[in-house]
Amino acid sequence: MVPKPSISFEFFPPKTEEMEKKLWESVTQLAVLAPAFVSVTYGAGGSTRERTHNTVRRMVAETSLKPAAHLTCVNASKAEVDDVARAYWDAGVRHIVALRGDPPQGMATYQPHPQGYRYSSELVAGLKRIGDFEISVAAFPEKHPESKSFEADMDYLKEKIDAGATRAITQYFFNTDDYFRLIERAAKHHIAIPIVPGIMPIVNFTQAKKFSAMCGAIVPGWLEKTFDGLEAGTEQHTSAALDIAVRQCEELIGAGVPHLHFYTLNRADLTKAVCNKLGID
Repeated sequence: MVPKPSISFEFFPPKTEEMEKKLWESVTQLAVLAPAFVSVTYGAGGSTRERTHNTVRRMVAETSLKPAAHLTCVNASKAEVDDVARAYWDAGVRHIVALRGDPPQGMATYQPHPQGYRYSSELVAGLKRIGDFEISVAAFPEKHPESKSFEADMDYLKEKIDAGATRAITQYFFNTDDYFRLIERAAKHHIAIPIVPGIMPIVNFTQAKKFSAMCGAIVPGWLEKTFDGLEAGTEQHTSAALDIAVRQCEELIGAGVPHLHFYTLNRADLTKAVCNKLGID
């Protein structure tokens, strides 16, 4: 019998009172699945900094969940980032998702802050000087859009690990073979930390396609064909999304993957249904 995987969830900080209500409803619904941790994102350019902090602090104070706070290099000096990290440590947060971060709105390319951490490997090293954080970093089955090659992508990942990263979480993907090829490349580079696959159940295919174009994730033709003519929110769309996500997870679990990370988009229903189909309840 194949053992059930451990799971984790990603949420983003709410912008409005209505979104905050939806977030905490989702947190409550998914908390019963006993995730290993839950991560809270950081907006482009640090635009959600305070909301991220507030969400993480509330999780620590009001739930039994173990939050992992996202932290980026963008638009902040090393001193400012270090202050945030110390505040997290003081609040009882021991897990950071350390990312370079996306360019702020209106900027086409990433530019390091003059007094800041330039890249995520530097951020990881800086966090380790502050406290013995558990640190997750990003990995890319289809390589980072700015990487010159898959080899270069592996070199960047190795730098983050050498700096102290303890886990990598992948960008979401739809072709499972891309993840397996990532694992093969990692093994050749003597990368031994867990590389957790990121799964995004498709709540709205049109939105997922737009988001994928921005972050460089590939939307395969078979996926386009599956959702052709299906409207988000309908039973047919939800059924197709559930089947695709369950099938992807089953392929990963069947290959021995011990942990799955779900990008929830602050929507619990579909993610919870996927987990239940996998026997996680």
